[in-house]
Amino acid sequence: MAHDDLRKDKTCLNCFHVVENRFCPNCGQKNTETRQSFAHLFTHFIEDFTHYDNAFWTTIKNLLFKPALLTKEYLSGKRQRFVPPVKLYIFISFVAFFLLSVIPAADENENKEPKETELKENGVTLGLPKKNKDIITYHEPQTAADSIALDSVINKNANWKKNDFGVYKTIKSYDSAQQLKPVAIRDGRILRWMNHKAIEIKQKATKEENYKEKFKETLFHNIPKALFLYMPFFAFGLWLFHSKKWYYFDHGIFTLHYFSFLLFTFSINLLINGVTDHFDNIVVNTFDGLKTILLFGWWFFYFFRSHRRFYGETRWVSRSKSFALFVINMFFISIFLLVLAMISALTVH
Repeated sequence: MAHDDLRKDKTCLNCFHVVENRFCPNCGQKNTETRQSFAHLFTHFIEDFTHYDNAFWTTIKNLLFKPALLTKEYLSGKRQRFVPPVKLYIFISFVAFFLLSVIPAADENENKEPKETELKENGVTLGLPKKNKDIITYHEPQTAADSIALDSVINKNANWKKNDFGVYKTIKSYDSAQQLKPVAIRDGRILRWMNHKAIEIKQKATKEENYKEKFKETLFHNIPKALFLYMPFFAFGLWLFHSKKWYYFDHGIFTLHYFSFLLFTFSINLLINGVTDHFDNIVVNTFDGLKTILLFGWWFFYFFRSHRRFYGETRWVSRSKSFALFVINMFFISIFLLVLAMISALTVH
């Protein structure tokens, strides 16, 4: 392996100590030239990756095929042979979400929303959604005559709906209809805010052809934050289900390794999808279906196996706790994903 060029000046640039050899005996910094060519930087990068390769691929091999081994080795003090759990998670998460940004998603057929039929009465246009014709969308009247005509139509309609979320096309039409409703069935502040946000999202989706792409981009950018925020809850669940001989730190290391496994296998699945998405036949489609089933099965099996090996409990006790933890986490992860989707939709710009 090529070495960096040493500086002729024997004074350390970091602490100004005299450097007799390659490394400063006082602070440990390498006494090499600070300015290098691009070719040198590229070679240095390859050499660093090759040096990192041994620990990295040993870690990945054990992460994939030996559940809980990395966690047990790390907590027992054998840490030099493997990549530290925090660095491992950061690196794998970077790779996973880089792939999400560069691999295009498969084209999906968009379901068009049902068009509204128009009903004119006394010169006022009323939008009637096909799915629920009992709910009327009242567009903002343009003139005083239209307002009088609208009032006459409203008085004829006694079938007010208390909750008409998602019906209106504009905020003005929604607010006007709210003012015309009886006070008892008007929306509260929270529902009014939700209606305003829903209308804004619909308007953005109508005006911008790439709204769907922007939504996906925002969603993917928020996923690392959501996963990072959820990991302490995952570790807390493990802490609740086990005796106090285990520290919260121990559960945290177990969580980091398990989430690293999920992200790494997810990345492999993304790479395969990037190839199979270019083909559309029964063989490839069948392969994709089986691959997805096997992936979810692997995630499920891996959690059970790593849980039992790490905590060392009897088979049925471990399985019972694992199943309970799996169900609980699936429930809360679903809530996290739902909140994430809502936040992503509201923050699209």
